[in-house]
Amino acid sequence: MAESGPRGILSTIGNTPLVQLDRLLPGFRGRVHAKLERFNPGGSIKDRSAYSMVRAKLASGELQPGRSVVVESSSGNLAIGLAQVCRYYGLRFICVVDAKTTEQNLAILRALQAEVEVVTEADPATGEYLPMRLRRVRELVAALPDAFSPDQYANPLNPSAHYETMREIAEALDGRVDYVFCPTSTTGTLLGCRAYIADQGLDTRLVAVDAVGSVLYGRGDGRRRLIPGHGASVRPPLLDPTAPDHVVHVSDLDCVVGCRRLGQREAILGGGSSGATVAALDKLAPTLPDGAVCVLVFPDGGDRYLDTIYSDSWVHEHFGEVTHLWKESREGVPQPC
Repeated sequence: MAESGPRGILSTIGNTPLVQLDRLLPGFRGRVHAKLERFNPGGSIKDRSAYSMVRAKLASGELQPGRSVVVESSSGNLAIGLAQVCRYYGLRFICVVDAKTTEQNLAILRALQAEVEVVTEADPATGEYLPMRLRRVRELVAALPDAFSPDQYANPLNPSAHYETMREIAEALDGRVDYVFCPTSTTGTLLGCRAYIADQGLDTRLVAVDAVGSVLYGRGDGRRRLIPGHGASVRPPLLDPTAPDHVVHVSDLDCVVGCRRLGQREAILGGGSSGATVAALDKLAPTLPDGAVCVLVFPDGGDRYLDTIYSDSWVHEHFGEVTHLWKESREGVPQPC
């Protein structure tokens, strides 16, 4: 199926806004920008990967609308991106999720006519759902004729989609980008940004923002992670330990505090991994040179986290009384002109 370029709703994937954050880090002697990936049509950066991986198979004829089945494991955002792409092209889509997937995400998937399988038992060895989700995907692909799994964890079309993400950032800032902070899960965004930086000979330093307990850029300690889509319990085949220049590990509580401060200071409701980049900048800021131009990649918005990160009762249940970590007076916070 040849296609000259995206059409319809898919034509709005990419070219997301880059906004300057003047109030996020009072006293920081540099510039901070945010790449707002929530403005993709499916609401997250994963729209880029979903479209890239499916488009290639449509173009080659390996996927046939009305006949082929796409099967993938996802904690939420990639699932929604794939559901939208598959619905547009008339492809059957089966998404394997787990018990941590929110009711809101399940409702979105079903509204886009995706078929949802929920894995309810965690892997006995790790206590994580991901190994069991991946096993179920393999079973479905083996059992169904004309089935295809994009496999975001190993597919090079995942990082290649984010070559464009970095191109958009660099062009918006005329090539002057000192640091890019990328949350990590499949590491696709990080690798795509690294490829563009290398091809263009930029001096940009890449910061991988990983979760405490994740196995990506540490050994992992089996700690249960509450924030979906950030960090990983299984090392993806795409992983290149040499890709980042710096690695910053942040906890679930760091993500919550980062999100709450982002909303309070910049009126941006970011998702969990967006809060992670805010926390990582806060940790690294004292070591950055004066005048440093920093870009934080915000993979999605906070509307899918209203029952968790933005719920005071949920936060209190998991972390205790911690509101003092983000509640502040307006004194000392820069005001808009």
